[in-house]
Amino acid sequence: MGKVVLVGAGPGDPGLITVRGLEYLRAADVIVYDRLVHPSLLKEAKPEAELLYVGKAAGSHSVTQENINRILVDRAIQGKMVVRLKGGDPFVFGRGGEEALALAEADIEFEIVPGVSSAIAAPAYAGIPVTHRGLCSALGIVAGHEDPSKPQSTIRWDVISAGLDSIVFLMGTERLPQIVSELIAHGRSADTPVAVIRWGTTACQQTVVGTLANVVELVRSANLTPPAVVVVGEVVRLREKLRWFDRKPLFGKRILVTRTEEQAGKLCEALREFGAEAVEFPVIRIGPPSSYDQLDTALRQMQTYDWLLFTSANGVSATIKRLKEIGGDVRSLFGPKIGAIGPATAEALESVGIRVDYVPSQFVAEVFCDDFPEDPTNRRILIIRAEEARNVLPERLAERGAFVHVVAAYKTEPRCVAESADDLRAKLTSSEIDVVTFTSSSTVFAFTQILGEDILAAIPESVKIACIGPITAQTARKMGIRVDIVAEEYTIRGLVDAVVNAFRDG
Repeated sequence: MGKVVLVGAGPGDPGLITVRGLEYLRAADVIVYDRLVHPSLLKEAKPEAELLYVGKAAGSHSVTQENINRILVDRAIQGKMVVRLKGGDPFVFGRGGEEALALAEADIEFEIVPGVSSAIAAPAYAGIPVTHRGLCSALGIVAGHEDPSKPQSTIRWDVISAGLDSIVFLMGTERLPQIVSELIAHGRSADTPVAVIRWGTTACQQTVVGTLANVVELVRSANLTPPAVVVVGEVVRLREKLRWFDRKPLFGKRILVTRTEEQAGKLCEALREFGAEAVEFPVIRIGPPSSYDQLDTALRQMQTYDWLLFTSANGVSATIKRLKEIGGDVRSLFGPKIGAIGPATAEALESVGIRVDYVPSQFVAEVFCDDFPEDPTNRRILIIRAEEARNVLPERLAERGAFVHVVAAYKTEPRCVAESADDLRAKLTSSEIDVVTFTSSSTVFAFTQILGEDILAAIPESVKIACIGPITAQTARKMGIRVDIVAEEYTIRGLVDAVVNAFRDG
């Protein structure tokens, strides 16, 4: 017999899932998830995990609650470890209690992992503390959308209107006129501040602030639709002093990340730190080289080289992987001095216990050669790189008298994403994307190949193109892509800083 864990995924920001919830997510055989679960959380699942979407929206239930309960029971009976991943907290208007009861009745082992509720988190991200000394000592969380099968409302409007300082309504946008009417009818002043927060804790967050007297019209004018949280009370007045999230420099910007799926995380994380919504569209994937023969020979003859140079972190990971496959380990790389283009490459080497002797001041092949720490004349230099990489580095070292041997540890190739390419074309041409980022020439080539050259001329000027460095920018311009932002430091952090500065300055 298996087990079911009801996990609160938090309110939207993927960083707000609990440590325990993430542990179970990574171990699950089956993940049954809701509409409000951030897509990046599903990437934490192991590759063989079964992912089942059972999301619900207003007036549209893809799977009934009874069928969800049945799925949980059936998968557990099959011996699976099942995670029921629910937005917010399972027991705060999440119907987690109903699912737990179904499991208990079927004698299925279950566990509850609480999550951060949007009732608390959405106001916090809008700069509204739901309790505050002197303003609120009684807080209520109320269902804004009651079970339609009930003959009449069971909400004690007289009690909550007069007895609670702060009231948070979940799923209350569609019934906002009725909520306002009931509160005023039961004694709440029409001047009471109200905030309506849509998609709280995400880069799409929108906040409308008014009073009970005018909030319905303000929400209608802003075209604010579910999902949203409604906060009623004097604590709303603190927003102007305490708002922080929507003041981040990239707040509300949608930024396209074209890196490989495995490498996108660091860039997405850095963008979210500044308030952006990172839209992942990996255009390349890392594959094995056409042949391992040259790499294998070089790895077995490592002691004959004076220098071993890596041009990317991908080259490091591909080399370590291949060493293991042929029965070696990192000790096989000891002997020659080690050079790395860029801190990410150096970090990848140091993470496996290899000390780096040389990192250039600028992270491009031209500077690497010019600043080489010793006379390369008659030095035997092995360069491990991508199959399709530029030849600047080996050619310049050879011009200075080195004996250069180049081997491929991997190759980059366009990733087949035909099913989402049309959607991205539409987003680009309609300016739904604010920035497109390129972290290498290979991402530029693949982007053009996947979307088609005709899309390049159709990208509006409002969509900024950002490149990690001058070589990538040069490639983009050759492909007919306008370049607006080029990082001064050719790293992921440098790229993010350049994007931030571009919006701060403009």
